[in-house]
Amino acid sequence: MTVYSAVVTTGIYCRPGCGSRPLAENIRLYGHAGAAEADGFRACLRCRPYRVAGPVSADVPRLVCAAWQLIISGVLDGGTEAALAERVGVSSRHLRRLFLKHLGASPDQLARSRRAHFARRLLDDTDLTVLDIAFASGFGSLRQFNRTMREIFHAAPGELRERRHRADRLVADGGLALRLPVLPGYDWPAVRSYLGARAIPGVEEVRDGAYRRTVSLDGAPGVLEVRGGSDPGHLVLTAHLPYWEGLIHVVDQVGRLLGLDTDPASGAAALGADPVLGPLVASRPGLTVPGAWSPLEIVVAGAAGDGLATLVRGLGTAVPGLPGGLTHVFPDAAAFTEADLEALGLPAELAKTAALTAQTDSGLAFRTGDSEAWPASDPSLRAAVAELFPAGVDPERWRPWQALAAMHLITR
Repeated sequence: MTVYSAVVTTGIYCRPGCGSRPLAENIRLYGHAGAAEADGFRACLRCRPYRVAGPVSADVPRLVCAAWQLIISGVLDGGTEAALAERVGVSSRHLRRLFLKHLGASPDQLARSRRAHFARRLLDDTDLTVLDIAFASGFGSLRQFNRTMREIFHAAPGELRERRHRADRLVADGGLALRLPVLPGYDWPAVRSYLGARAIPGVEEVRDGAYRRTVSLDGAPGVLEVRGGSDPGHLVLTAHLPYWEGLIHVVDQVGRLLGLDTDPASGAAALGADPVLGPLVASRPGLTVPGAWSPLEIVVAGAAGDGLATLVRGLGTAVPGLPGGLTHVFPDAAAFTEADLEALGLPAELAKTAALTAQTDSGLAFRTGDSEAWPASDPSLRAAVAELFPAGVDPERWRPWQALAAMHLITR
């Protein structure tokens, strides 16, 4: 978990490793940048804490994690804390109390901080206009955007752009490039290899050291590419999209897909004592569990089996002219009718199988953030268990980190 240091005598908070050396008695520690900002501190201009990864700790209650994921999906972009609380089944007062206790700020304060930090990264990394950045970051108006940036960074967006360093601006051969902060030790090669081995034909591919995929925004196709950055603290996402409004949510989906929104430190510490897993964890303490672009893709891929490529070609939207093996956008849920499946020579019951799988399959839970999921049907996991545990193993021994244990075995 990223811990931010705020200095009461200067009113500034910093990320770990900043060169400032304040007296210990003047320091307050925060687990989230938004919490420091809620207490009136502003970001350090030297270490720029908005550029580092700051996922919610795995130690917070599940209800808080669920609410945080809804915030990431944009529930508070135009909604209220009361609506968020209703979604997770508690009162707004109780939800606010939980957030203040475990994260140090209210849901609204954290959502505002998150949008502002994303906008600040776009001001540094890209040449998008201030207006485009406002809507790409989830703000409802330019006035709201300007007010929030002044409150959090004590300067207008135009002034903040003028402060960016010469090396900040990313240049892409077409598309929009921006940095994706990662935690120290994040194992990009392992995650990339995992995704490549399970890539949906025509929709995803790993080529030349990069992960690439097609996406759809309101029916219009786009392409995303992720590759390693110039330093281990970030990856680089290059987006080719039909428009930039709501870009923050696209980037969040990429983060979930790559496992960037979880901190594996607690799990690594717990699994490190295991006599078999310990050496695997020690060699890659930053390994995390990849997520999914959407649950639908995981469900259909598991249900379709060898017919997945046929399904994508028959029901997906063709995107001509793309380099490499990308050819289609994955079909949406409405495309999976019995008649359409039968026309492709696929079993009509696949639609029902997919629905059942969505409710019961541990492979789906593994890719959608359940730390206790154990994808027993994964061939690589079965092979690893057979090799390392010839007498068999009960994954309950690793509770509540079964998913992370499985990932270490799958990618050993």
